[in-house]
Amino acid sequence: MTEIANVYGQALYDLAKDEGLTDEVLDQITVLDVSFSQEPQFLQLLCAPSVPKEERCQILDDSFRGQVHPYVLNFLKILTEKGYMRHFSNCCQLFLQQYNKDNGILPVKAVTPLPLSDEQRRRLVNKLSEVTGKTVSLQCRVDPECLGGVRLELDGIQVDGTVRHRLNEMHKLLRNTVL
Repeated sequence: MTEIANVYGQALYDLAKDEGLTDEVLDQITVLDVSFSQEPQFLQLLCAPSVPKEERCQILDDSFRGQVHPYVLNFLKILTEKGYMRHFSNCCQLFLQQYNKDNGILPVKAVTPLPLSDEQRRRLVNKLSEVTGKTVSLQCRVDPECLGGVRLELDGIQVDGTVRHRLNEMHKLLRNTVL
């Protein structure tokens, strides 16, 4: 995370929290972050030094006034004026991390060889919530290379219970065994 994202993302979070707007602001910046990643030319325009700052801020006004909360619009303008718009995605990440921390939410990524059924998802979320004491936000990804089992990534930790991992561990053990 960049220092700019830490300062500006935290400032937006603190303002939203003080005003009781964290849910609304999070929803809006998440949509904007996805939109900017899908339309990188728009973000490049907002970062272009050849376009005067006033013009770039007017583009933001024309595009988002009445569509997003004024705090979000002003945040975009501040980043644009300071030349920090390229850090917007990192600011969003910091905002989300702070939101999750304050709301007891634990983001978990589960990697499986096949899609999890609704029942499997529910059981996994319940078990992780029980173990961690937090509300689990589960993201699932399919990776056929796992062969079986599940790999979890949570709180900077990876718990690998996949068949691929177990086979690799056995392979290492056998390779290092002296007969």
